[in-house]
Amino acid sequence: MDDFSNLAFNGMNQTRRLLSSSTLIVPVGSPPASPTWPTVGDVHRALRPLQAEADRVGKQVEQFAETLDRLTNNTRVKPQNDCTHALKLVDAYRKIARSTVEYLQEIHDPEKQKRSGMRMENKSRNSYRESAHSTTTDDLERWQQEEQTWHLLGLMLRTQYPSTDSQQASSTGYLVRPSKEIEINKYSPESDVWSRFLADDDQAWERHSVVEWLKTCANESGQAIEEVIQELETDADRGSGLWAHSWLYTKEAIKGQKRLRSWPQALAPDSPGIDTSLRNADRSESLVTQLDPDAVTRQARGLEHQDENFERATWLACWEMVRRGEDWNFIRAWYQERVENWRAVAVRGDPRLHLSHDGKALGPGATTGWQSRALWRKVCALAAQSDGTDKYEAAVYGAISGYLPSMKKVCSSWNDYLFAHYNCYLLRAFDEYIVRSFPSRLPAGLYDKAGSFNFSMIGGGRVKSGNHLISSMRDVNTWREEGKTPFKLLQGSLIGRTFDGFVRNNGSMLSQAMNRMGRSRDYSKFLRTLEKAQSEGKLTTLIKPDNYQIIRIATHVALIYRGLDTYRSKDGYDAGTENFLDAYISFLSRAGKQQLLPLYASFLSPERATSCMAREIRLVVEHGERQTMMRLMKQYGIDLPRVLNLQLQTSMKKSEDNEEKDPGYPTLSILDSKKQGEMRTIKDGFMGVTITDNQHDLINGFEWYLLLDGYEEPTLATGGLLYRYFFKLAGSKGLAAAKEMSKRVSFSSLCHRRRGSRSMKDGEAEIEQHLSKRSDSFLNLEQLVHALSALEAWQADVNKKPRELDMSSPVGKKWRDSLRKASESVEAHVQPLLHGWLQYSHDDSEAVEFEQIREACLPEVLLAYTAILNYSAQYLSRSYLLKSMELGASIAAPDSDLAGCFMSSKRMPEMVDALAVTSMNMLVAEEYGIGNKKTSAKMGLWSSNGS
Repeated sequence: MDDFSNLAFNGMNQTRRLLSSSTLIVPVGSPPASPTWPTVGDVHRALRPLQAEADRVGKQVEQFAETLDRLTNNTRVKPQNDCTHALKLVDAYRKIARSTVEYLQEIHDPEKQKRSGMRMENKSRNSYRESAHSTTTDDLERWQQEEQTWHLLGLMLRTQYPSTDSQQASSTGYLVRPSKEIEINKYSPESDVWSRFLADDDQAWERHSVVEWLKTCANESGQAIEEVIQELETDADRGSGLWAHSWLYTKEAIKGQKRLRSWPQALAPDSPGIDTSLRNADRSESLVTQLDPDAVTRQARGLEHQDENFERATWLACWEMVRRGEDWNFIRAWYQERVENWRAVAVRGDPRLHLSHDGKALGPGATTGWQSRALWRKVCALAAQSDGTDKYEAAVYGAISGYLPSMKKVCSSWNDYLFAHYNCYLLRAFDEYIVRSFPSRLPAGLYDKAGSFNFSMIGGGRVKSGNHLISSMRDVNTWREEGKTPFKLLQGSLIGRTFDGFVRNNGSMLSQAMNRMGRSRDYSKFLRTLEKAQSEGKLTTLIKPDNYQIIRIATHVALIYRGLDTYRSKDGYDAGTENFLDAYISFLSRAGKQQLLPLYASFLSPERATSCMAREIRLVVEHGERQTMMRLMKQYGIDLPRVLNLQLQTSMKKSEDNEEKDPGYPTLSILDSKKQGEMRTIKDGFMGVTITDNQHDLINGFEWYLLLDGYEEPTLATGGLLYRYFFKLAGSKGLAAAKEMSKRVSFSSLCHRRRGSRSMKDGEAEIEQHLSKRSDSFLNLEQLVHALSALEAWQADVNKKPRELDMSSPVGKKWRDSLRKASESVEAHVQPLLHGWLQYSHDDSEAVEFEQIREACLPEVLLAYTAILNYSAQYLSRSYLLKSMELGASIAAPDSDLAGCFMSSKRMPEMVDALAVTSMNMLVAEEYGIGNKKTSAKMGLWSSNGS
């Protein structure tokens, strides 16, 4: 399999089946040293405009991905010096763009025509259609430019790889390069000489391809010719389409002079008094005395203003037809209809007007005979320099002859300016080819340095290479702004063969722009920045991070060139392409196209793919969708454990940068400062409810570990780190997140997964014992979270106590039962903390950290537990007082690991005071008979009547 095919992994076909059968998510170098990525909250805030964009291009985005997947996977053998496999991609992308243009034209063409000034009788009937669609006329124009860009790429690839199948080129609508087998001699028709010229000269063929592409762009994107000349036609004041009248108003003025003079013959410029009597309507200029086409230049006289507009309109129409590449038959028919045949004859000197799309002659009479038209082209160039020639007439002559200065005067766009230069260079090279090959075909003295034709066709300049010309256009004020538009930057790089520089520079600066957005708008700093030396340069990108269309196009063009080994670094991964890929993957993720991410990530280097997927998988939150994404990443060879580890590390780093954290572990704050009787009460909702976006990201990322088979032990170790991180946040700001994590990823759920992956004969107890030995941190801290949750829930039940409590009433009984259940829950969840809790560490540093956690948490939890036992004894049973005293005995026992926590935290006096209150409550309970005899008998030592 060739390199291009290897870019896509062998599992693409299986992935397509997976995509069609699984539930997918709905919209909702090396990695950087310390990357910072957006949280889920950041993404939701930015989702609305992205979703609108996704709605407009969603179908096309999926079509591009499907085409990339299918065609790269199906390519097996790439012949040397051939781009057929890449052209299949280009043609498919062009077809997608073409179908989108056709769809948008059905919707927006009436609106586009209205914007360009066309008066349509049915425009009111179509005015409602714009509001019925989420697209706009700007979308239509952008898709037209995209279709033109794919067309240009196909042409440029065919010029760089000349062995491409010509039959396929013809069937897909591309130019077919003439064969070198065409035999020519000095008597051959000039159309044959032209074809052989294109076959022999590679640079000429490339320029010809660009010129024809520019003509196609003008033909597809421009207004109808009737629309272009409409304003001039109106000023000509003769109605629409009344072309047969020619110079109507000047003709009437001449007739009037002849009637006044009773002149039997034609008027002459030197007729007596003619200069003062035959003038235009405002008396500002003398009129011609005759109506032959060259009268204006020959007599140096003018026309009536209406006829001047008529004359300009006719030549403007001719310029538009030549500029759009209309053939000789079309131009001739157009002028025959308007009785202006002589104007069509003027353009016969262009050899290209007599060839069809496939390079064949258009039929009998289309060829110009064996004589060279070089003299005619020189005469046209000379006419284009005449002072009395209208600028559009001069431009027509310039297009026929290749005279550049006259064409430049009528250029109205970047494309026109490029057309003028390439057309000039092409015809100039053709004339030089004739001089070299068949000098006898040319009239003697045509190129005599002392002759009338001794002038530069370029206007004193020199022929520039494609790259030099594109670069120089950025310095021309007229085209500077248009040349900086993303599509022109991209098209210019294809024409100038500098796409590698385009990707490198724009990819780098796109990355920097993204980073600036991240600092100023809390957006993503998600693209790796190239080294400073790579990012410096004169070219300033105008490809904005939210220009998703141009990022998509540039990404796929870069992948095509990479598959051809045209622009590739030694390791096969160029940083510019990776920056564009990364940006496009980010857009797909935020537009709800997560199922496409692994495909594009597979084209990244392994390190970059890991970083990219680690950034995006946090946005996938549903279990089924995560399973699908995990299978996709496995199919495309992406290392999921590495992705998860990097994702968690980076999210934790970002959270550390944004949240206040104590150097050690802050003491839990469960007890309130106020007391109920002699005991302190528990704070309402002390765990809090606020979970930051960063904390949500950490939990979401950790949930992915549940999907990894045979990864339970690293998962438990990672979970322990997360719990420790949450408990380390200042002001107990991580308790709510720890509580949420205990609900979503529990020790029991991991044991359940382990049971599913091991033999059925392995018992549940054996599995839990095996995992608990290797997961003290995770299991013990989960037990602490459960205990804290039980304490908080107990206080919530206490707060529901009726103001007027009657234990015999249904309300009182219900509250008492609720309190009993809450107290039993607290007791059950505190018990694991009393013996050997968080005592087993893997090394000395972890042992120190565990001791800090015990000192920060256990005294406060046990003091709160003592308060709960005392309170419960008032309403439930004196046995809770007994349990409180037993707690004190456990703390004071010689082998207890609890006393040290109280001593090191200097909270032993508080526990002694709490136990003293418990003793006093026991005496009071016995004196007043609180509780039942059965319970009193069990108190034994703690009873005042005990022996």
